[in-house]
Amino acid sequence: MAEDVSPTIARRHVRLALRDAREKAKLTQPQVAEAMEWSLSKVIRIENGDVSIAPNDLKPLLTFLNVKDRTLVTELLALAKIARTRQRTAWYQQPGMRDHLTDAMLRLIEYEAEAVEIRYYQVYYFPGLLQTPAYGHANLETYTDDDIAEETRRIRVEIRQFRRETVLSRLGHGLTIYALLDESVFRRTLGVPEVFLEQLRDFNDLVVDGKIKLRMIPFDFDSAVTNNATFDLLTLKSGRAEERSEVLYRETGLQDEIVEDHTVRKHHERFDKIWNAAVTEEDTIDFMGNRIKDLEAQIRHRKNP
Repeated sequence: MAEDVSPTIARRHVRLALRDAREKAKLTQPQVAEAMEWSLSKVIRIENGDVSIAPNDLKPLLTFLNVKDRTLVTELLALAKIARTRQRTAWYQQPGMRDHLTDAMLRLIEYEAEAVEIRYYQVYYFPGLLQTPAYGHANLETYTDDDIAEETRRIRVEIRQFRRETVLSRLGHGLTIYALLDESVFRRTLGVPEVFLEQLRDFNDLVVDGKIKLRMIPFDFDSAVTNNATFDLLTLKSGRAEERSEVLYRETGLQDEIVEDHTVRKHHERFDKIWNAAVTEEDTIDFMGNRIKDLEAQIRHRKNP
């Protein structure tokens, strides 16, 4: 296991391995709690990834679950140590950052650093990770009725830029991004026209350079679109190179969450279905280019009526 595995990813490997071992042994969570003399909530929180498990607890648990593969045991113990000892070293765990992020956002940041594929489905705005600072700030301003302090808004915009730089630097080096966007995303002007124009130009450059695969869902789309709200779908490498798993991040404006159950696969299937039926990448790029020209003309006319 690579030394640069993040705490969240390490914890994920461990908890999935423990859950699989428990299910293979045909044991329930209450049975494990009773045998280990733990509270049931502790077992649940470990398997859910809410907390990491101490190596001293992991050893007897693996014995009870009949996990005898020495290589696997060694790997899981190493991951358990990473999950507990490296949690506070990352930039996003520092007080100036951590205090302004939800738990789901923290997990998302670490998953992004490990993802091999990211799929964005958006019907309102450009995906947060791909927003320019000005567009991101204008987007957050739409939630003026929410109890989000101005400092939190500002720092979250800064954090998006850290995330953006980290993720975009990996494009072509083990990461592929797919963006499936509703036509309204390209038409809804946030902030002044200059802000939206900057966003369109920036995003267009990424797509034209081939760094991001893009398709648009037009207003006259004659196929059913997903009613699962907007979401980020991340495909992650597992502990072994040939294995992959997926997590889903979604937010509603009122809350956000990481989803890791069977519904994730359904979201992927729906994404693929709409992607294959949507406007082609070439036609989407042409549409975005025309929107850029329209905005440029609008701004020129306003300045020189």
